[in-house]
Amino acid sequence: MNVLDKPKISDHDLNLSDLLSALRIAGDLPLVFHYDGRQVKSGYHVTEVKAGQFSALDCAANPEAWSEIFVQLWDVEEARRTHLSAGKFSAIVRKVSEHVRLNATARLTFEVSDGVRPMQLYCADAPVVNDGSIHVHLVPRPASCKPRDRWLAETSRPTACCAPKASPGACCA
Repeated sequence: MNVLDKPKISDHDLNLSDLLSALRIAGDLPLVFHYDGRQVKSGYHVTEVKAGQFSALDCAANPEAWSEIFVQLWDVEEARRTHLSAGKFSAIVRKVSEHVRLNATARLTFEVSDGVRPMQLYCADAPVVNDGSIHVHLVPRPASCKPRDRWLAETSRPTACCAPKASPGACCA
């Protein structure tokens, strides 16, 4: 069952507010992240939560600005440790928010490494409750061309102007 019902702009762009809302519902359930076809080890750590404000110029010279929150996961095995509970993960984020301004609607990016392989960037699917745990699948964050993405979004929207009209208009003349 999907914990979140709210539609996303992208299937993989969960924001911090949506994640924390889902975890509030999950309470003490173990929080299990999945990436690259496997789940994080039960001893994983949240090693950093950081916020960034970015300003950029895209490849078409359009100014861009966004907020992003990075959650760093260290995928290690430790004796006698279990997966963090949803509540413990939320408490870590709350503790960070006492010292760092976290924009709850910011883009959420996970940085994951096992301490050997280089850190990789992931975006998250909506949490799902399954077999007594809450699962979050992480998907590699791809590069994109923002002007192309905007163009594709606009061309894929259905337009009402070419539907049968009751009165003449300038749209489809």
